[in-house]
Amino acid sequence: MIDNALCYTNHLCGFFFAATFQPTNQHLTHPAIASFMSLLVHQFEEYVIPGGAPIVINRIFYNNQKNYDRYPGNWNSIMIVNVSAYVFYLLAIFYPEWTWLGVATILFNFSQFLGHVIKMNIGMKTWYNPGMGSVVLIMTPISIWYLILEGQRHLLTGMTWLWGILAFVLIVALTVVLPVQGLKNPNSRYPIPKWQLEQFEKVWRFASLKR
Repeated sequence: MIDNALCYTNHLCGFFFAATFQPTNQHLTHPAIASFMSLLVHQFEEYVIPGGAPIVINRIFYNNQKNYDRYPGNWNSIMIVNVSAYVFYLLAIFYPEWTWLGVATILFNFSQFLGHVIKMNIGMKTWYNPGMGSVVLIMTPISIWYLILEGQRHLLTGMTWLWGILAFVLIVALTVVLPVQGLKNPNSRYPIPKWQLEQFEKVWRFASLKR
């Protein structure tokens, strides 16, 4: 219950910030705010309603069939992965002129599409997994909208894409690879809560293509 309460509080604070922040350069900042809000919705779907995404990631994405309640990702590293991503999304809001950073966060959004819609569904043999709904209905459309707006303003130059791709690789390395690989421990003292496992099993039964 404490984990759920903290998750609710975290996302409510994020939504309050995004809804009340008044940027000076609105035409550049609003797409970045929308992208950040889509990330919050995505994480809410993954960890709260319906939840179960940490088990999907360990068991399906990392193909670990044994102690997937704590390896390779544990509750500690999962927290770091999710919160550390905020840094780059917020920087894209406060410094909208850094178009390359905005592109990097958008590429991060698109990577969620590949992970949830393709890899996880294939691995689970399902038509849905926790986080997929927000990716398809919110995150991806907002990302396409962002690129259209930036393209219309002729801001997506070759160098912007180059630095954006490099920044995307750096974001993945710092917010995903480093926490998970650096803190992985098959005997971790920070297991994923049993509630997440229960939600994973419910979602799997509900969305399974095998009947």
